Amino acid sequence: MASTKQILKILLVLSYLLVLVGSQSSACVSRRCLANEFIKKDLYSPPQPPGCAITVNLTSIQYQTLSVDTKTLRFSSRLKITMQWKDPDLAWTESQYRFKDLIMPSSKMWTPHLTVDNAVYTDVKPVSKDILVKNDGTVSYSVIMYITVMCGINLFTYPFVSESCPVALNGWNQSSCGLTLLYGRILIVGGDRGEWKTLSVNLHGKGRNYLNVFLSLNPFNAVVALVLPAALIMIVDLVSFALPLDGGERNSFKIKLVFSFTMFLMMLCKQVPVSGRCSPLIYFHYCFCLIVLVVSVLISMILTRLCKTGTAYPSCPNLSKIRRLRELFSFKARRNEKSPEKMAGIDLTDGLKTSEKLAAKPAAIQSACRFVENMDKDVREKETRLRYAKSWDRICFFTYLSLDIIYGIAITVFSTIDFCTINNVQF
Repeated sequence: MASTKQILKILLVLSYLLVLVGSQSSACVSRRCLANEFIKKDLYSPPQPPGCAITVNLTSIQYQTLSVDTKTLRFSSRLKITMQWKDPDLAWTESQYRFKDLIMPSSKMWTPHLTVDNAVYTDVKPVSKDILVKNDGTVSYSVIMYITVMCGINLFTYPFVSESCPVALNGWNQSSCGLTLLYGRILIVGGDRGEWKTLSVNLHGKGRNYLNVFLSLNPFNAVVALVLPAALIMIVDLVSFALPLDGGERNSFKIKLVFSFTMFLMMLCKQVPVSGRCSPLIYFHYCFCLIVLVVSVLISMILTRLCKTGTAYPSCPNLSKIRRLRELFSFKARRNEKSPEKMAGIDLTDGLKTSEKLAAKPAAIQSACRFVENMDKDVREKETRLRYAKSWDRICFFTYLSLDIIYGIAITVFSTIDFCTINNVQF
């Protein structure tokens, strides 16, 4: 009987040892095994701390401006965000497992969802399909966000534009539950590429958290394409006062300038941005230039008429001038007239007395003298009208030059004054 009891005790001890060895052999000793154990837990819900607020540390934010649309007042950006948070259900001790970290698929567990409050378009993509988990439950994860944000850009001083636009990067929050974001380093990537430069990206956390992006437009392309041609056309129109008044060269040249400037505006009407109530000052500049060019053409036409007729108003034909023209044509006709007697070589004055011949000669001489005097009078009147028109032309030139100088000073002063203020933090 005693031997039977001993045999039973030995069997119980052996079975216990076999169970203990089997349980130890089934324990995880590799990262893949531990990752599969975590996957079996189905951790799709966020951690539930006592305060119902999950702290997510955004350790690194890489910002890059992709494009700025001055027509729709939107700008697109790319954000690469590296974040960390703690999940107690993913922790283990070094006494249990020899390794300190492991890799898990991001689709098999909960990850924070970041939002941009003032964005009209958001696309979030993970940098990798895997995440890194450490033994203390710290999870590291990276995403790339493509966003488009509405931003009221003050284009009054276009193309010399600098503006700050907010990017309200936040997480989901409802009452006391949600995400509490801690912002780390903010880096600018490709800030000097393209037409728009990203000067700085700063974090503002008073009242609400958002990234304040300070942008500046490179004015070189706009100055060469928009400002310089208009300035050169105005200078050419000013120099065209050197062309003579008595001919039609000046009028035709100025009309060509007006047509060229009009075509220039038609080609660039779609390139100049629109900013609502903060419309660019360059619109008013183009209007001023077009008005000045048209007025310059009209003044040139009036001065040309003043040089030709002596008056700027429409008037009846000059009867004395018409009479002199008739005398000129009749005198030429008499000189060129060839009678049959002259063609035959017959002298009709042979039958006249000497006194009658002498009396016939002064009449022709007097007619020629009157014709020459009338021509001299016309030349003197033309010179007088030309001097009078040139005096007015000189006055118009200096008035035009003074107007351009005053306008240049005024446009410079207006471009330095901030007439329009836009609040982009209303979201």
